[in-house]
Amino acid sequence: MHAAPASLQNSDAQNSDAQNFDAQNFDLLSRGKKICDDANYQWRIARYPIGNVQPEDFHWHVEEIPEPKNGEVLLKTHYLGLAPVMRFYMMGQNPSGETALKIGNVIHGRGVAQIVKSRHPDWKEGMMVQGQMGWQTYKVSAMTPQEKFFVMPNYGPNNKLPAALGAGVLGMTGLSAHAGLFATGSPKKGDKMLLSGAAGGVGSMVSQLAANVVGCDVVGMAGGTEKCDFIKKHGCRAAIDYKNEDIAAAIDAHLPSGIDLYFDNVGGETLQAALERLRMHSRIVLCGSISEYTRRDPFSLSNYTRLRRTDSMMKGFFVYNHLHNWEQVMDDLAGWIIDGKLKAVQDFVHGFEHMPRALANLYYGNNMGVQCCNVRGEPEIWN
Repeated sequence: MHAAPASLQNSDAQNSDAQNFDAQNFDLLSRGKKICDDANYQWRIARYPIGNVQPEDFHWHVEEIPEPKNGEVLLKTHYLGLAPVMRFYMMGQNPSGETALKIGNVIHGRGVAQIVKSRHPDWKEGMMVQGQMGWQTYKVSAMTPQEKFFVMPNYGPNNKLPAALGAGVLGMTGLSAHAGLFATGSPKKGDKMLLSGAAGGVGSMVSQLAANVVGCDVVGMAGGTEKCDFIKKHGCRAAIDYKNEDIAAAIDAHLPSGIDLYFDNVGGETLQAALERLRMHSRIVLCGSISEYTRRDPFSLSNYTRLRRTDSMMKGFFVYNHLHNWEQVMDDLAGWIIDGKLKAVQDFVHGFEHMPRALANLYYGNNMGVQCCNVRGEPEIWN
């Protein structure tokens, strides 16, 4: 392997493709809020969201830094990752099996942190870890299995990858992309592949793994010219602009013989269109359905029987069911990054105070790659 730096995209500005994004009020929410190391800063649920998240759904809270007891550690947050599922947490739902949140609770979320105090025999000071941190700048933890903490590996003195990657590409987003594509989709070289949400966190990884590792012919879907240009540089042979093109006609134009593998991140009408264009023995991977998350009425899929006609399969997966493969998956992904087959794209907002805006980015289509928050940046030294 040769050393190759990770490509980490920074994004403070919003994508101009977004519609109805109340950026001004999100900016007002964060105004005057800065963190330092003398307190624990948190974002809590102020009210349950109705529809998309709004500034009024978030509450800023400051409290003393907690002290670890025997069997506990004190974690200092460096990066936080964001995912669409966080809105469900804020609504008091528990789609991933965590305890349902109530108004006033710290918002759930995974992040990268350093152990700065330890009274736990198995977790040492200086370690960088990733796991369930919540939206806060410090956390005391007993490092329970429910929190799903993993040590950030050091891939050698010359090939050491940044800790920031643990917030997404070498985190749950990476595990989702790997498990969805390989364990669920069973890709084969030469597969005609359609990928929705190709500019998002999972999608931007799946496109590259399918094209560069497996050898699939990938057609991606994204919203707007900028994102379509982006995905064509990240594994997609062609791009469909779902905001400005007829989706069905565009699929027919780019994949005239049909689809062997459809990786679905959006659900709804796009999934319905893909079902009409299946080749024999094709596969559909159900990863996400972001187009349906804020609908008042659930989408009704009326043509799933198309699977029978082509002996095809539609299969979902739950990322936590693949945790037993964590170490192997992370080694695979890190190796592909170092070899240049996978560009690790993470879209950062800078400053913990901007976490609400970063979450809104996901629903207004403002992110490219894995949406993350840079809380403190890279640690000076870590084990």
